[in-house]
Amino acid sequence: MAEPGTAQRTYRAPCPGCGAPVEFRSAQSTHAVCAYCQSTVVRQGEQLARIGKMAELFEDFSPLQLFATGRIQGRPFTLVGRLQYAYAEGRWTEWTAQLDGAGATGEQAEDRIGALSEDNGAYVFSLPYALQRPAPEADSLRVGMTTAIDGRPFTVSANQEVWLASAQGELSHLPKLGERFRMVELRNDQGLVLSLDYGSAPPTASLGRSVQLADLQLAGLRASSDKQEQGGRDFNCPNCGSPVHVDLESSKAVTCGNCRSIIDLSQGIGAELKYALQDEPVRPLIPLGSRGQFNGATWQVVGFQHRVGQEPGDDEQFGWNEYLLFNRQKGFSFLVDASDGWSLVAPTTGAPQMAGNGSSASYLGKTYHKLYAYNAETTYVAGEFYWQVARGQKSFNRDFALGKALLSSESTPQELTWSSGDRLDSAAVAQAFGMDARKAQFKRDEVQPFTAAPSLSIGTIIVIVVVILVLLSLLSTCSGGSGSGGGYRSSGGSYGGYSSGGSHK
Repeated sequence: MAEPGTAQRTYRAPCPGCGAPVEFRSAQSTHAVCAYCQSTVVRQGEQLARIGKMAELFEDFSPLQLFATGRIQGRPFTLVGRLQYAYAEGRWTEWTAQLDGAGATGEQAEDRIGALSEDNGAYVFSLPYALQRPAPEADSLRVGMTTAIDGRPFTVSANQEVWLASAQGELSHLPKLGERFRMVELRNDQGLVLSLDYGSAPPTASLGRSVQLADLQLAGLRASSDKQEQGGRDFNCPNCGSPVHVDLESSKAVTCGNCRSIIDLSQGIGAELKYALQDEPVRPLIPLGSRGQFNGATWQVVGFQHRVGQEPGDDEQFGWNEYLLFNRQKGFSFLVDASDGWSLVAPTTGAPQMAGNGSSASYLGKTYHKLYAYNAETTYVAGEFYWQVARGQKSFNRDFALGKALLSSESTPQELTWSSGDRLDSAAVAQAFGMDARKAQFKRDEVQPFTAAPSLSIGTIIVIVVVILVLLSLLSTCSGGSGSGGGYRSSGGSYGGYSSGGSHK
């Protein structure tokens, strides 16, 4: 039946499982999950057929909910469904968004189905994308490689085996519950995210960009998704039994304040809680819960991790600290405390394009030059995290810079993440948290902004080489050819730590 007073035709029929009404608001929705009995139903013409029962939703405490409305590029949309996917490190949610036909100027257009999904503590809005050529085989898309899709270069940022854990509402597609398939994500230096879904044959694709929830003009959200207002979530530590409180709806790991165990929340508090013990605690200079002002916004310290790095072939290690910051409207950022200064960075949606030899990386029209490349490992964590953090997590990192601007990659066999930001003055960090009286403790060996050396002509290079050879000949004659046995040795990688901090989903 059609709803009076609306342009969109709504179809409603009794659920084949319990008889409750099941509604389809979008003509492109083929499946729905009954809100009463969790039956999975498929629409066949004007009839509904029951094809099974959906698993219970994992409560992720998202501020989003079914029938919330918003606008993207002038077009209104409604969230009509939700898919919850799982993978080895946790879960993520993808909301089905029905875009209405009328745009900002009132023109009529075909209704479309989009998706609003999580992305490193932020969100990506994507639309179905018709590939001009068949998608490459999933096994051929190695994380970190660059490939061309329809003539555009992309970097493979994730290649994961995933499965559908649960669903809600009406859906344009519905993978078989629990059946594993490959999901590959590619990104480029213009901020685009291309997802390839190998759960069907041929694979389907979607293309999207990063969005801020505040910019989507959302209405109909949960009355309060702020955990501090709701009182958060509470449970007893599975190791020592002490009470543990979780503030953030997106947290997938938290540490016990008593025994310092890392507790895995990726399967939900109602599920079996796994924990990992930690020793040798590290005391953060900025306490958890502290609030600081950066770029006109208030950020709260919700997590802390200590990491160590080592350059390949070097036996020296270096360490640094990372504070995970949260702002309700802006998501997550990282305040990095390293031996050569402070920096404030955030995960990027796109993937910069790195030179073949790794000497530079380009992103959004700017070229950054390599500073360091090193192996990194997490050795201690405290607080809450939006990814499934664990002691001993390892990655390979590359740091790049352009003036005060910074860019970094962090790669594992399953995923490549990028982050960008700027250096900060130590006094500004102390002031941001109202800790001016302790600003001496924030002082670091702050380096000068990096600038690339000017390019030299071939003729100039030849002259320089000749001069060096002459000088070496003279020095050899004067010293009698005896070597001092000394020489300069760089400590290597003291900057370290400029990291995106976690898994994509």
